[in-house]
Amino acid sequence: MFNEEATLDLFFAQLVPVLAQTGLAFEIVCVNDGSRDGTLARLQTLRATVPGLRVVDLSRNFGKEAALTAGIDHALGAAVVPIDADLQDPPELILEMVRLWQQGFDVVLAQRTDRSADHVLKRKTSEWFYRLHNRISDSRIPPNVGDFRLMDRQVVDALKRLPERRRFMKGLFAWVGFRQATIPYARPARAAGDSKFSGWSLWNLAVEGLTSFSTVPLRIWTYLGLAVALLAFAYGLVIVGQVLLFGRDAPGYASLITVVLFLGGLQLIGLGVIGEYLGRVYMESKGRPVYIVREEADGGAAQPPHHRDAP
Repeated sequence: MFNEEATLDLFFAQLVPVLAQTGLAFEIVCVNDGSRDGTLARLQTLRATVPGLRVVDLSRNFGKEAALTAGIDHALGAAVVPIDADLQDPPELILEMVRLWQQGFDVVLAQRTDRSADHVLKRKTSEWFYRLHNRISDSRIPPNVGDFRLMDRQVVDALKRLPERRRFMKGLFAWVGFRQATIPYARPARAAGDSKFSGWSLWNLAVEGLTSFSTVPLRIWTYLGLAVALLAFAYGLVIVGQVLLFGRDAPGYASLITVVLFLGGLQLIGLGVIGEYLGRVYMESKGRPVYIVREEADGGAAQPPHHRDAP
């Protein structure tokens, strides 16, 4: 949760009855990702009335991927369901998720079939990202599937063993695999407030996703450099042939500066791509934790079971 004070009461009013209908013991782990409004204070107040509510307060805003990692790390249950507090992920889908989980599926995905609540540019850029990522990566991300899903304890434990710190969670979810089922749903609009993701944040998340699970952007520059070198060699042969046969002068300043600027631009872009990967290696080498917890408050609920057949 990041500045979600306006949605909390409505969120718990919808979530708690759904969890109670499962007939299973449950906990609700709320990660406060450095909110600057009254989110934390309201969560502390709700601990008295919301059953099984645990609050994990991070020391600052670490970002969505880090906060999601913190929630997964602190969850105790036999199954874990990441969900945003803005109610764009309908809590009632959890009932169907639990049913499929009890039938033997390790992961139950919620796939958005209708995203009319999002603006057109966001829908199109999301579509382009999934298409590009799945074309260049070995780990295929299901299109229009976000973080809202159910994961068996075995899946959660596998995720917790992954050591990387620059984390793209959708890619990690796909990478671990396991038996999966999918539930389609129409994504509603936010219950209150505005999205905390700017266009720049989404762009950076897309770059993170592409560079975390594929080296194709690096490999492209090998082939592009080879192609440009071959073209330059062929063009050089043409110029030499023209001079020898017809006595023509070599092309002048305009064509020369065009080629130099073109090749210089290609080199800078290539260095930028290399820099993206090098920067990630640099950040990983530091070994800093993904997040830091300032305080954790337990709601005092009974510990959830660690097996899907437990009551």
